[in-house]
Amino acid sequence: MKKFPKIVFIGSTHFSLFSLKELYIKQYNIVGIITNPDNPFSRRKKKYFSPVKKYALDNNIPFLQPMNLLDDLFLKNLKIWNADIQIVVSFKILPKKVWNFPKMGSLNLHPSLLPQYRGASPINWVIINGENKTGLTTFFIEEKIDHGKIILQKEIKIGKKETAGELENKLKKMSGSMIRETLEVIIKNKVKPINQKKDVNILKYAPKIFNKDCRIQWNDPSIESIYNKIRGLSPFPTAWTLLFFNQKKFVRFKIFLVKKMKKKHSFPIGLIFITSSCQMQISVKEGFISIIEGQIEGKNRMNIRNLINGIKMRENIFVQ
Repeated sequence: MKKFPKIVFIGSTHFSLFSLKELYIKQYNIVGIITNPDNPFSRRKKKYFSPVKKYALDNNIPFLQPMNLLDDLFLKNLKIWNADIQIVVSFKILPKKVWNFPKMGSLNLHPSLLPQYRGASPINWVIINGENKTGLTTFFIEEKIDHGKIILQKEIKIGKKETAGELENKLKKMSGSMIRETLEVIIKNKVKPINQKKDVNILKYAPKIFNKDCRIQWNDPSIESIYNKIRGLSPFPTAWTLLFFNQKKFVRFKIFLVKKMKKKHSFPIGLIFITSSCQMQISVKEGFISIIEGQIEGKNRMNIRNLINGIKMRENIFVQ
């Protein structure tokens, strides 16, 4: 293992795991890992381990799972590791006592082109807002969240039909090499961090997305906006609506994949047409949204043919 620098890796998600694997496989000196506590609310009998914890266990890397990042015992153990640098990928906000500890600083990888899309959900929001590009940014952590000096940036295009899940997979595959390149310029003392631009005309943000935010507004005047929202929330946290088809009540209907068809019509908004070719088309102001994959409350996610067969109705169906 390399002796310098001593690295503490901080992360919990599958996104984090790509960077951790890259550092471990390339034999960087990971002296410890900080990850989330186990989830006691897992449906399984066993507690849910974060992917990062599982990797630490499989490779005998020391790890900490603090409930409180200002806990005295946690800070004492962190000090024992005596890291030269900390690398943060997809984790909660760190207090200054933690990020200010290493002499070489703490760096963060953020999945957007900062200063645009600061916040918790940049991958979702760039698609919801119809952007055609995004990327990765590494920066040194400072007091203000996502405001630190930029080390490196890499830009990629967003496909017109791309979902948030597909974009995340692209960014994950880039993230490991991005972290390694960032670390190398720091180690070789070639880093020239730059302040984030303050003269951007319109700053767009990426706040956390809650369940109520995922409800589809079918009366939106723009079919493009509806289409982008659905793909920007797919597969998680997932766009949803209320579906009426059993003459009794509305059920929640999650929508994962759709096509858009721009076409003039005079039908009411939200009316569903089941075609002879087994398509489910929902009327909106500028045309129709055609469902490809969805999930009715209490059922599994399925393709539209199976979903239509399960409904067993062809008329008087609508969404709200």
